[in-house]
Amino acid sequence: MRADRWWFPPLVTFVGLSAWIIYATVRVFMHKWYYVSDYHYLTPFYSPCITDRCVEGSAEFGTPLPSFWLIPEAAFTLPFLLLFRLTCYYYRKAYYRAFWLSPPACAVPDGHRTYTGETRFPLLGQNLHRYAFYAAAIISLINTYDAIRAFQSPDGFGFGLGNIILVGNVVMLWAYTLSCHSCRHIAGGRLKHFSAHPVRYRFWTFVSKLNTRHMQLAWITLGTLAVTDFYVMAVAAGWFPDLRFVG
Repeated sequence: MRADRWWFPPLVTFVGLSAWIIYATVRVFMHKWYYVSDYHYLTPFYSPCITDRCVEGSAEFGTPLPSFWLIPEAAFTLPFLLLFRLTCYYYRKAYYRAFWLSPPACAVPDGHRTYTGETRFPLLGQNLHRYAFYAAAIISLINTYDAIRAFQSPDGFGFGLGNIILVGNVVMLWAYTLSCHSCRHIAGGRLKHFSAHPVRYRFWTFVSKLNTRHMQLAWITLGTLAVTDFYVMAVAAGWFPDLRFVG
């Protein structure tokens, strides 16, 4: 019965997520142009690099995996990041509507005749979100290490445009990770008396403010990840030099 353009938001979501998935998939399996040795720039799509195909200096945690082309350089982290995003409360809403038409919009009939919710496989796996959060937090620490290490230039301390992009991406990733509903519940969801836990209450208040921007942060981080990866790829491929400010 809706006469407005209710189909436009799910269409934009479908195009946006599809474009990002295609770009990320291509980049993950390119197996090149992911590390700038001069400035220690490592794209988050390849962090940590753990195959014996990793270029010199990019592998901080060893190279236990073989260089078979179907194995991504960041094979230990990418599955957890994918699980974290797939089970995210906002992304569920986004791809349920845009890809499954379940439902495509408010007050619009569901695209399926029956509805079982998240009580059956594979949607039963959405309950793993709280555990994926812990993995995402650890991976964010690794990305933070990568961003800090990138301040070491050949002549000592230095930074350029790439450092700003890497740090900006890490800040946004932390904001998105901490804005997670599971993080908010962990921070204070089970507390009966906030007055008895002032530190956790303050953290819960901070996370709650981020939580109101969870949708925006979900999209912003897709953008910062793509921009960071593209910049590192461009510098590594020699398309243009890194704009250096110091060092």
